[in-house]
Amino acid sequence: MKVIMVTGGAGFIGSNFLKYFIENYKNYAVLNYDKLTYAGNKENVRELDGNPRYFFEQGDICDSKQVTKVIKKYNPDYVINFAAESHVDRSISTPLLFGQTNIMGTMNLLECLKKHWEKDNYTSKRFLQISTDEVYGSIDNNSGLFSEGSKLMPNSPYAASKAGADLMVRAYARTYGVPVIITRCCNNYGSHQDKEKFIPTCIIKALNDEPIPIYGDGTNRREWIHVLDHCTAVAKTLFLGKPGEVYNIGSGEEVSNTEMAGIILRNLGKEPDAIIKVRDRPGHDWRYALDSSKIKRCLDWSCSYRLNKGIVDTIKWYKNNLSWLERTNL
Repeated sequence: MKVIMVTGGAGFIGSNFLKYFIENYKNYAVLNYDKLTYAGNKENVRELDGNPRYFFEQGDICDSKQVTKVIKKYNPDYVINFAAESHVDRSISTPLLFGQTNIMGTMNLLECLKKHWEKDNYTSKRFLQISTDEVYGSIDNNSGLFSEGSKLMPNSPYAASKAGADLMVRAYARTYGVPVIITRCCNNYGSHQDKEKFIPTCIIKALNDEPIPIYGDGTNRREWIHVLDHCTAVAKTLFLGKPGEVYNIGSGEEVSNTEMAGIILRNLGKEPDAIIKVRDRPGHDWRYALDSSKIKRCLDWSCSYRLNKGIVDTIKWYKNNLSWLERTNL
């Protein structure tokens, strides 16, 4: 049975991917390698405990000795790197941490895997780097889209650290022949997302009858995808994607931050004016939007969730899982 190593598998997207993958790909064993920081919690994958195809190892992707030990122990054929510091506000206050984890951590994974895989000439191996649309920077009009060939022009320390990781992945492919693929996804939403993120913040504030804070004038636009649609895209890319390629993953559904807060308030029966404008974030990107035609055309992928239905399901999950919020100290 082949082993897939998933770094950051106790986080929001990683945990959703693990549960989706184990349910739908029964011929694979999965190793979850996670440091268990504030955004990664074993509560997110508690239901996998006891599954004979699921293994967990606590560790840091920056720790070369630990990574090497785990790779030798499990001998993974595929590695998916979800592990990352991902909150833009935190990157503004602690940029060095983001550089260390996102750039140096990715480089350490690549170096350890190179040493382990090169003896077999990388036969049947793959490294999938989970990136973000934020590496492209901001679109300053309502009609443009970022393609896989767009320039990388990140504006926050978080986005710059992810762009740096992408370039390191590319370098290991070109210089050493490591079989790599990069995916760049738009904003995710769904169950088990940390409260620091925008949609959980809106839901929790509304449930507590507190005003929802919106940066600046609230017109900043984001493309939103349900996390399970992202998971299906990652799985397809892992098995069907072409090494050396980049694939954008997006839904095509965009709303402004104010519009998103309004959707959540309406679904909870709250007044639409329960929003307060706060001082804008430094370097705040105005709009992200992806051209995802490549993955649809080449890998026959498409979204199953529409935003209006996905948001309703997400709100219900948070309402019905207040105990999860308590256990994860949110």
